[in-house]
Amino acid sequence: MSSFTVMGIEGIPEVSAGDDLALLIIEALDKQGIRLEDEDIVIVTSKIVSKAEGRIIARNDVQPSSFAIQLAQLTKKDPFEVEIILRESLRPIKVSDHVLIMETKQGFICANAGIDQSNVGDDDVFLLLPLDADASAMKIRTSLENHYGINLAVIISDTFGRPWRMGQTNVAIGISGMSAISDYKGKYDYYGRELKSTEIAITDQIAASAEMVMGKADGIPVAVIRGYSYPKGDGKAKHLIRPKQMDLFR
Repeated sequence: MSSFTVMGIEGIPEVSAGDDLALLIIEALDKQGIRLEDEDIVIVTSKIVSKAEGRIIARNDVQPSSFAIQLAQLTKKDPFEVEIILRESLRPIKVSDHVLIMETKQGFICANAGIDQSNVGDDDVFLLLPLDADASAMKIRTSLENHYGINLAVIISDTFGRPWRMGQTNVAIGISGMSAISDYKGKYDYYGRELKSTEIAITDQIAASAEMVMGKADGIPVAVIRGYSYPKGDGKAKHLIRPKQMDLFR
């Protein structure tokens, strides 16, 4: 394999709570004249998954606690947003001016517990991460496989910052139909040296590749990767989270 194709799927309408994402994807594919093929990978942004699953909360639905108000003053953030961040978090990792790095209830380490207002029309509404993006990916995958009579993989992606490096990239927060990691341990490099510890976060790389055709502001929340021979398996998002005992920064 020396190449693969990444296709942005246009025509996905504004998603509302209760919408069938698989059906919306199928209808958009039909309009583009695209039919999913065996071993395609479908990447879906977490934003439309959250919208479909009703993972939206309005400012009027929360009352900031005294702790949230104090933390908002410390970080110069909106106390209503801070309250929502606290509700979605297990514990803080790093708190400083304008920055709240949290461990979410799903186990992710990210800014603001993944709370976001981008691509949400109402300034008083906050979008939360899916409760279980692995389950969301499996639901979409099952519907697509049944419709097309094929086997494929589905990744739910979100935009995260990265330790050590500037900028953000798309990562996988939900996986179904493939391994989360490509394990090279026990294999040999070009010069015959045995690889001892190389593990490639292949689902993160796929999510990042898909972002190239999605764009953060282009209104394309779904992409299809074709021609990539991905590792089969029952991958989960938790497989990409470094255990605390191995994390030098927690």
